Amino acid sequence: MTTYPGFTPVNKGDLPGTEVGVGVLGYRFMGRAHSNAYHRQPMFFWPPVARPKLIAMCGRTRDAVAEMALRLGYEGYYTELDAMLADPRISLFDNCASANAHAEPTLAAIAAGKHVICEKPLAPNAADAKRMWLAAEAAGVKHATGFNYRFVPAVRFVRDLIDQGVIGRIYSFRGCYLQEGGDIPTRPFSWRYDLSQGGYGALGDIGVHIIDLARFLVGEIASLTAMTQTFCTERPIPDRPGEMGRVTTDDVFVSTVLFENGAIGTIEASKVATGRKNQNTFEINGSKASVVFDLERLNELQVYLREGTPDTLQGFAQVSITERDHPFYQFWWPHGHIIGWEHSFVGEINHLLTAIVRDEPIGPYGATFEDGYRALAVAEAVMQSAQTGRRIEMVY
Repeated sequence: MTTYPGFTPVNKGDLPGTEVGVGVLGYRFMGRAHSNAYHRQPMFFWPPVARPKLIAMCGRTRDAVAEMALRLGYEGYYTELDAMLADPRISLFDNCASANAHAEPTLAAIAAGKHVICEKPLAPNAADAKRMWLAAEAAGVKHATGFNYRFVPAVRFVRDLIDQGVIGRIYSFRGCYLQEGGDIPTRPFSWRYDLSQGGYGALGDIGVHIIDLARFLVGEIASLTAMTQTFCTERPIPDRPGEMGRVTTDDVFVSTVLFENGAIGTIEASKVATGRKNQNTFEINGSKASVVFDLERLNELQVYLREGTPDTLQGFAQVSITERDHPFYQFWWPHGHIIGWEHSFVGEINHLLTAIVRDEPIGPYGATFEDGYRALAVAEAVMQSAQTGRRIEMVY
């Protein structure tokens, strides 16, 4: 063995924290985001309560999953889910697969006694999501839905302001999540555009995020009305020249909601908002203050305080949420050094791992399977209202 004068190697086995073996289903967008979050735990949270050990990724295409397992630092990979769930080294199952592969694999993991985190939407429908929630509760395992925006420091700061009474009585919430490109007709047809196959449009893909933020910040939704629209109604079926698939999912929805606490609001999501890349924004108006958030400027808030501000300075102030006493910032960089979208997953995964090791609840700050179910229940009420033209009273 080569030696170097003055160099002392560290023993990675000396890392503190309880080891939690991780198995991930899916290796694309969310698989990468979650893997990055696991790797970043000891970098930002020290000493770590938990020490994630990346055991295996699972996917159907051997060459692709093998490559990603290597790239993302896993010890190996599986091409069969049952084999991965039988691995005793894995205690946390992380479902980053497509929505139509959320319910049954996660239920199988619960039956195998694994703790579970599943990306949103939790299931193709609310009934399956409720099955997942009740199964996890009955099994006594920790369960989390991937609503990572709860762990953006500015969003958590808004929640703290609400809990501390700074906002006062909440009058209204306006939230929208906007992306572009859904109206490109050459995009091929797939299950994602077929509601009967568990497909989801703007409502299930990004709409559930803004529904969850509305519930997290303002409270439970009591009733709603809504409209949806689909602009690209047919798409070409791959490998079947000339054949078109009928699109049954939405491109955009707009809903007016009444919260149980009396506040009213609007919730909107669109995949046809030309020019919008990933705008997730909300405004809350209260009796004492108002706040505005935009994910594309996620380190900032616009804040208006009715009292305590001289008349000559009245107006919204832009606040940089990067001070040491702001949520989570003791873990990040010195004040003024901004963080990015990926850090929301780092905080989310830390919250989950801590709950597993210390046997603490995921809620109310983290999203449980109950939260995933309730978001889908609201989404289905949106579809029902759009189809019937009626106001829907929520029954969870």
